[in-house]
Amino acid sequence: LAYLTHVGSPACSTQAKPVPAPSIHPSMGTMEEKPALGLGSLVSSLRVVYKSGRTKDLSWRRSQLNGLIRLLTEKEEEIFDALHDDLGKHRTESFRDEVGVVVKSIKHTLQNLEKWAAPEKAPTPLVSFPATALVLPEPLGVVLIFSCWNLPLGLALEPLSGALAAGNAVVLKPSELAPATAAFLAANIPRYLDAEAVKVVLGAAEIGQELMEHRWDKVLFTGGARVGRIIMTKAAKYLTPVALELGSKCPCIVDWLDSKRDSQVAVNRIIGAKWSTCAGQACIAIDYILVEEQFAPILIELLKSTLERLFTKPEDMARILNERQFNRLCGLLEDHKVSRSIVHGGDVDPKTL
Repeated sequence: LAYLTHVGSPACSTQAKPVPAPSIHPSMGTMEEKPALGLGSLVSSLRVVYKSGRTKDLSWRRSQLNGLIRLLTEKEEEIFDALHDDLGKHRTESFRDEVGVVVKSIKHTLQNLEKWAAPEKAPTPLVSFPATALVLPEPLGVVLIFSCWNLPLGLALEPLSGALAAGNAVVLKPSELAPATAAFLAANIPRYLDAEAVKVVLGAAEIGQELMEHRWDKVLFTGGARVGRIIMTKAAKYLTPVALELGSKCPCIVDWLDSKRDSQVAVNRIIGAKWSTCAGQACIAIDYILVEEQFAPILIELLKSTLERLFTKPEDMARILNERQFNRLCGLLEDHKVSRSIVHGGDVDPKTL
């Protein structure tokens, strides 16, 4: 939670009197694509809620985290359907990468929340004796979260849970490239969380740009470097702190292949790390393998046989995001240097989109 809080001394910290959180009931309304009152008014309303002190109360924070757990457990089937509609994800993958891991993370946060929010003693110089000092964790204020399309639920609710645990008000902007999951979040977050303190805004890139015209106390973005640069540039106007989770290269280094058992374990892990998350459309997916030349033929044959054994049905793997990305990958396969280097697979089927 450190990146969603700031610290202050008891002498200068302003502690607003906590206001009891409103009751949270599944009959609360849903969020429109763009708030009728306008984004500026939406941000202002969140600042009013934050300044009331409501979100600082530990009981409010716990209620929001428990609300997220109820959302993930009570709406599990709807989540699986949305992720399948958007990306063709198998329910096992959806639970492993997007539901189960977030529930576990939130439970860990609940177990440690009181300790994380407690004041900590800080050292003081001898000249200040007999004075003592405390570090008081304080929420930052109003946080903006941009989630991504390849883990559209997990990478929306994971940062959301951290922001709420730290006592912030939040605007969540889901990716428009995963519309079913975005619609699910917009419909259900106001039902399970404090709808006055947590807002979901739907829309395409222009909505994201409009959001960045406003002042935030923290911006969290998951996505590509190109958009990340835009986020940083716009945030600089207000010196807003930004956390970026961007894509990069992810090599795998195989330093030794000795016994058959060790080789198969290595191959299983390589395949899992490459293709198990959104069919390899993830920043943590392996891009390339570095291995001694003498082991390359062994590794290739093991990869071929294991892929044939593990991925026998197209429905066992998530699909490529959309036609544009599909055509981009087809273009790579048609490149002369690539096509002559293919040792397994290489077929394409647009019907799987």
